[in-house]
Amino acid sequence: MSDRTDDAQAALRQAALDYHQYPKPGKLEIRATKPLANGRDLARAYSPGVAEASSAIHADPETAADYTARGNLVAVVTNGSAVLGLGNIGALASKPVMEGKAVLFKKFANIDCFDIELDESDPEKLAEIVCAMEPTFGAINLEDIKAPDCFTVERICRERMNIPVFHDDQHGTAIVVGAAALNALKLTNRDWADIKVVSTGGGAAGIACLNMLLTLGVKRENVFLCDLAGLVHEGRTEDMTEQKAAFAQPGGPRSLDDVIAGADLFLGLSGPGVLKPEMVAKMAETPIIFALANPNPEIAFDLAKATAPDAIIATGRSDHPNQVNNVLCFPFIFRGALDVGATEINEAMKIGCVEGIAALARATTSAEAAAAYREEQLTFGPDYLIPKPFDPRLMGVVASAVAKAAMESGVARRPIADLKAYKARLDASVFRSALIMRPVFAAAAQAERRIVFAEGEDERVLRAAQAIMEETTDIPILIGRPEVIHTRVLRAGLTIEPGRNVEIVNPESDPRYRDYWETYHRLMARQGVPPDLARAIMRTNTTAIAAVMVNRDEADSLICGTFGQFLWHLRYVTEILGHNGLHPVGALSLMILEDGPLFIADTHVHARPTPEQVTETVLACARHVRRFGVQPKIALCSASQFGNLDSESGRTMREALARLDGMALDFEYEGEMNADAALDPELRARFMPHGRMEGAANVLVFASTDAAGATRNILKARANGLEVGPLLMGMGNKAHIVTPSITARGLLNVSALAGTPVTHYG
Repeated sequence: MSDRTDDAQAALRQAALDYHQYPKPGKLEIRATKPLANGRDLARAYSPGVAEASSAIHADPETAADYTARGNLVAVVTNGSAVLGLGNIGALASKPVMEGKAVLFKKFANIDCFDIELDESDPEKLAEIVCAMEPTFGAINLEDIKAPDCFTVERICRERMNIPVFHDDQHGTAIVVGAAALNALKLTNRDWADIKVVSTGGGAAGIACLNMLLTLGVKRENVFLCDLAGLVHEGRTEDMTEQKAAFAQPGGPRSLDDVIAGADLFLGLSGPGVLKPEMVAKMAETPIIFALANPNPEIAFDLAKATAPDAIIATGRSDHPNQVNNVLCFPFIFRGALDVGATEINEAMKIGCVEGIAALARATTSAEAAAAYREEQLTFGPDYLIPKPFDPRLMGVVASAVAKAAMESGVARRPIADLKAYKARLDASVFRSALIMRPVFAAAAQAERRIVFAEGEDERVLRAAQAIMEETTDIPILIGRPEVIHTRVLRAGLTIEPGRNVEIVNPESDPRYRDYWETYHRLMARQGVPPDLARAIMRTNTTAIAAVMVNRDEADSLICGTFGQFLWHLRYVTEILGHNGLHPVGALSLMILEDGPLFIADTHVHARPTPEQVTETVLACARHVRRFGVQPKIALCSASQFGNLDSESGRTMREALARLDGMALDFEYEGEMNADAALDPELRARFMPHGRMEGAANVLVFASTDAAGATRNILKARANGLEVGPLLMGMGNKAHIVTPSITARGLLNVSALAGTPVTHYG
């Protein structure tokens, strides 16, 4: 057994080393944000053009945020004297850790970051070096500097520098602990002023956490700080610091075991095994235990639970509930501070961060966080005090709270006029679809529509329904078994309540069943569907049920397709809703790419469209693209390039082009051409110098679903494309068929499109 364990550990070690070494050493690189392709670019980037930017900054230092990267650049600075779990390993060995911190800044808050490892052990000299770097950076993150040196370095830097300086080991931990404690007190109906706190560990993080608890309302006389020498008390001289002395209790020496009785909150930032089960037994009812030593906590999670089953427990480990992780805080507090040009990170900003994190945990869990943590129940309660690091709402909620606090406390040099719009921009940077979907949601807000989901038991659908209730005026209708929906709603921590905010249609026992099958039979009686088959379909086929509801005006639009094949769903949608001029024209997918949106059609409906069908698809695309606030530029794509091949696709597109030319259209279109020519105006000009379209196309209409679907899938898989859709064109916005790969956010986007009356767009 031990040999296998050793082999497993060796494999993990090698995997970690390979991660850092390949495909290139390290975790960071620098990339230019401006083109440097010719002499003109060079003259602007460097001499002589760069002198203009330097002169402007010399005249007004605040413009450095406009002309350089300083306003979005943070330094992570350490001397490697107290690296988490490794101790004093020195500056050079700490570099992988600091690179990792820089990556987290970029990943979670899109902040550029340089890691700086300084071989200096004298705290005052270290502070001098950091202060000298102020012209380069918009903020400084001090990291892994031992106590009490870290207090000295931060104090000097804060006094001398006019940019935020934040020691994350202290304040980041304190903020997340504060948020977790705030919610733990809410759950147990305790007040800050009434609780007794016992803490172990008098290092930087421990002292900062205690100071945060005092700021939140804990009384200093109710705080008992213990370390290796026992209780910090008045008159003690052994292993004392100025910071510890601030928490000295009256009386003589006592141990942790002596002071733990009746404690409401244990806060451990010390070492493994410090808190014994018999000590937990002495604590107050429903004790709050924050055992944060890493990797092994002060008491094992299972042991604490066995001793006090009602205990609320947080650790520093990711394999237990309530992981106190600084990544919940530091990227977003810096994001808010940088965006308002804060001169410091003050107590008001820290409290704003605490309250933002805590409030987010009490809100409904986001679909993205749930997808990242599939095995965990993310519902506010004893096992979910604080949000998970991959909750994408952290950016908007926390950074905007920090920015607001900075402005209200008077430390913002560049105040933000519209905080609501600022939060929306932050959300858009995380949810890539948010920006382009804004006009769609704005239009949907003007009407209250009933959206029926055929696959109402699917968790993605349930999360989308939750978001519809929170973000729109639409009314979701779910087709599914009530008991299944109820179980999944509870598991996901949603607030869906049948009869109050959603309607449920039970295919097994809905009282309208007879009306539904008779409606379906009336529509299909002369297409070979006898009554018994109509009855069976209305019990088992949820897409057909949804379509009948739309037909009967009991819903305005349906969404289906989270499982199954597109054309199977299309058959029933067309049979039931395909009348009064409605028929499927094509499927349009919006691909959100790094350099902007690109629409692809027809991805699903017509395998080999006729010229008439292509023409209809182009016209429909133009209407739907405008729903996103985009002016359509449509390319008819084929194997032929302006007549150079006598191919089937070329002939189809040429005839469609001729048909379009006979219409008075108010949008640009061109063809037939290859996709690369459609997207590259210079390449296109070589073949057609005097073409009818300016710039790059933003809509590609293909001559087969094979080509359109392949393009869509390649953009998703290899170009990090995010899909909105597909949108079923031609059905009057009464039905949309998605694909099984769609996410809850994708379903919300499609529902917003379905929630817009089609009359808005013709």
